[in-house]
Amino acid sequence: MRESRLTQRYAERMTGGTNLDTVLGKAVTILRAFRPDDHAVPLAALVQRTGLHKATVHRLSGELVSNRLLDRVDGGYRLSGGLFELGMLASLERSLLEMAMPFLQDLYERTHETVHLGVRDGHDVVYIAKIGGHRQANSPSRTGGRIPLYCTAIGKALLAFSDPEFRRDVLSTPMTRRTPHTIVAPGILNNQLNRIAEIGVAFEREESAPGIACVAAPVFGPGDKLVAAISVTGPTSRFRPESQVAAVRTAAEGLRSTMARRERLR
Repeated sequence: MRESRLTQRYAERMTGGTNLDTVLGKAVTILRAFRPDDHAVPLAALVQRTGLHKATVHRLSGELVSNRLLDRVDGGYRLSGGLFELGMLASLERSLLEMAMPFLQDLYERTHETVHLGVRDGHDVVYIAKIGGHRQANSPSRTGGRIPLYCTAIGKALLAFSDPEFRRDVLSTPMTRRTPHTIVAPGILNNQLNRIAEIGVAFEREESAPGIACVAAPVFGPGDKLVAAISVTGPTSRFRPESQVAAVRTAAEGLRSTMARRERLR
């Protein structure tokens, strides 16, 4: 049975515009229906989240199990280790992480606060790495997760150094107020981004989640191409992001130098 146009448009919005007219699009929609805190998702919940017909979800979920992209467990389905294996083959992110890890570890040892490495994907930050100890901040970030650019220090660092057309595109898109401190006024945010471009670091103060503060610096690759950003995050009760500006800049510059050296050796 073919899904209604209304249901299809809803499902496409929820899954990033995936084309539900193809088998591949429907399979991707099922995979993207899983959430970070899911342990097992019943078939009925997958049907509700995707807007697909129950028979379609049941059939495609079985095929995804056969291809090690889903596991069938008590209570429904969960994402399989096969997806992790595929993700680790992503060459750009893997090579970036390999080069960045020594600098991220050094930054953690210097600060003993939560350290992130993030890249831009659409209007979001995707976190490539997160290092945190026993006293890490209660941050909404997670490795492989995404948060809108406009409300994180890493995101604002990436946005400030992106091309003007992309910045205008982000600022013209409605922004959700995640906390009372989230900046959603385009003019105010644009002024802040201009300031970030001048000083070379970005700050966040309880804009993505209550109780956390953050400082981030952009990472540039060969040809001054914007590649990623590095940040340090801590609880507002004791963390002052201004005190870690030099440390974050040092990590970002160290990663930049490593990438430039590898490029010269090619």
